[in-house]
Amino acid sequence: MSDRSSAHFVKGAAILGIAGLLSKLLGAVYRIPYQNIAGDIGLYVYMQVYPLYTTLLILATAGFPIAISKLVSERLAVGDAYGAKKAFRVASFTLFILGFVFFLLLYAGAPLVADFMGDEQLTMPLRAVAWSLPLVPIAAIMRGYFQGQQNMVPTGVSQVVEQLIRVIFILIAAYWAMIVYQDAYLAGTGAVFAAFPGAVTAVIVLLVYWRKNARKQNQANEEIKPTANSWTTRQVLRSLVYYALPICLGALVLPLIPLVDSVTVVNMLQYSGMDEEMAKVVKGAFDRGQPLIQFGTFFATSLSLALVPAISEAVAQGQHRVVASRTEVALRLTSLLGIPASFGLALLAEPVNVMLYGDTKGTEALAIQSFTIFFATLSIATSGILQGLGQVMLPARHLFVGVVVKLILNMILIPLAGISGAALATVVAYMVAMLLNMRGIAKHTGVVISVRNIIGKPLLAALCMTVVVLLVEWATASVLSGFVHSARLLQTLVALAAVSSGALVYLLALLKTGGLTKEDMRFLPKGGKLSAVLVRLRLLRG
Repeated sequence: MSDRSSAHFVKGAAILGIAGLLSKLLGAVYRIPYQNIAGDIGLYVYMQVYPLYTTLLILATAGFPIAISKLVSERLAVGDAYGAKKAFRVASFTLFILGFVFFLLLYAGAPLVADFMGDEQLTMPLRAVAWSLPLVPIAAIMRGYFQGQQNMVPTGVSQVVEQLIRVIFILIAAYWAMIVYQDAYLAGTGAVFAAFPGAVTAVIVLLVYWRKNARKQNQANEEIKPTANSWTTRQVLRSLVYYALPICLGALVLPLIPLVDSVTVVNMLQYSGMDEEMAKVVKGAFDRGQPLIQFGTFFATSLSLALVPAISEAVAQGQHRVVASRTEVALRLTSLLGIPASFGLALLAEPVNVMLYGDTKGTEALAIQSFTIFFATLSIATSGILQGLGQVMLPARHLFVGVVVKLILNMILIPLAGISGAALATVVAYMVAMLLNMRGIAKHTGVVISVRNIIGKPLLAALCMTVVVLLVEWATASVLSGFVHSARLLQTLVALAAVSSGALVYLLALLKTGGLTKEDMRFLPKGGKLSAVLVRLRLLRG
């Protein structure tokens, strides 16, 4: 690969990475204002329906953008522009039909699905979310076509714009439903229907880029004709299924843990003696933890995007010591953020809950769920390492084992411990997936993973942080309670004071114990300049 094409590839990967992270950030943050508008019932409705929609969407689209980009790039590489266009047309028609079939199945089967979830009122939201299923695959295929031409900008722009429109629609629809009708189910219906205007916007953006692309071809007088090696429709379909199916199966595992909660939590709460309305409120309060956990795993997702090519490069060059080094650094950096995030949220579950959501419902479950951040971040990072090693399906299999563990534990623990049992089941599920990934890395690399090096010093720093956080939380609440009469404002001030002081103490403890090294700083944004300052201040070992 030439320097120019390498630079083009890196630029394209960066565009997709940034767009994906922005979309995930928007997808994590909006649920907090949405819950403030629609309440716990509105959040419950959304979180009951959306995992099922995501599952169907993955079945219809997940592997196809990658498959079509591969086919298009391969056809163009051999001078078969006609075959590239044909691959796009065949894939578009196939996925539209598949999306339409899923639309009919979900729309017609909504009453049965709602009854299976233990709430007949979910029929309308299930039917609302079905409308986007025929449209989203078209956007996915168009993105794949552009990616096959090494043009990542249309994909990146359309992803961010789609998510932005969806979030705006969700908040406006929820506000309108609650102000005019005071109906949380209607708010939830509007929230899940937002996938449709988001998909429409994405297709419009992609069509604009498509038109520009067609205009350039016309100006270049490029006449696209079939060649001797152009593929038949049957060859295109066979290749699409061959490339896309394994990726679909791998991606399918991701929404299964929240889907398990959608199917089991309300039913098991009612089985244990709770009335239906209270079970819905409790499930909605439990779902408050989702955006916080997503936000907590944000760094691990970013790191995983960088890990796959970095590990793949070292493997291709036979640099086993580099693979071992990058693996250990990735795990250590993930632990450095995952451990304090889990401890901090567990310690401050009540003030954070009141600050973001206005009351203390679900605080115990939130405190337990907070440890999901640590195991999920390590699970994401280790998945990236395994994918870089070429073990693409292994992380999906391990996560599926975690899903089975989650299902079994939900059935056992919810009747015994209520919603806290569901929270504990989530933590254990991610822990199992992470441990299996660790075992897979050790098996395929021979790297001996030192728990002491990866977890020891961050854990010691987190214990120092714990003492300070508890003291600051108590002192701030004691001092301000006589002056601040709004419970939400008081808990906001307590949370902010405790978080900022805890983060400072954690960082200082890491630097003093050598938990954060100059070598580690190289992997952080502006890490070189920051490490030089810390060395001069004698906070970092040179």
